[in-house]
Amino acid sequence: MPRPQNERMVHEPPLFTEFKPVGFPGRMLGQISLTLDEYEAFRLADHLSMSHEEAAGEMEISRPTFTRLIETARKKISDLIVSGNMLLIEGGKIHFRRNIIRCLSCGHMFNMDIATVFTECPECGSTNLLSLAGGFGHGQCCLKEESDIHHKKGGNHARWRQKRTPRRRSDDRKRSGLLRGE
Repeated sequence: MPRPQNERMVHEPPLFTEFKPVGFPGRMLGQISLTLDEYEAFRLADHLSMSHEEAAGEMEISRPTFTRLIETARKKISDLIVSGNMLLIEGGKIHFRRNIIRCLSCGHMFNMDIATVFTECPECGSTNLLSLAGGFGHGQCCLKEESDIHHKKGGNHARWRQKRTPRRRSDDRKRSGLLRGE
């Protein structure tokens, strides 16, 4: 039985999550799934030109693990280009360091530390905000401490909801004595 996979660190969520050849509907193409950790490995090694050792340190994984990730990512991206498949960036056991927030009212996007809380757009003052990290089911789980803002999952992104307490996981309930019989 293999060891459980450790969670990897990703700098920030990708701005775009779907790539396909122009002129073909997505429903007619095969789909390839690139995990967020594979995306991050590709970004660090090929976009930022980091060495495998530096990039592995950035993601908080071993160098051999990083090498496996980058090889898998390159194979999937080459399959997109050569075979004309659709590439989806999704999933993986990761945590974000930073987040990108988009205002749905004015379109302004701003980058911030994952722990920073914004309740309104600095440009227009709207509270109609989307968290890119939230679209991957992340936000609260990436924090070391709980916050009073909860990111609701949904679509490619999630709306920020104020004054909602995060759900407690069952292991948190066990520690706090809320589950009976244990």
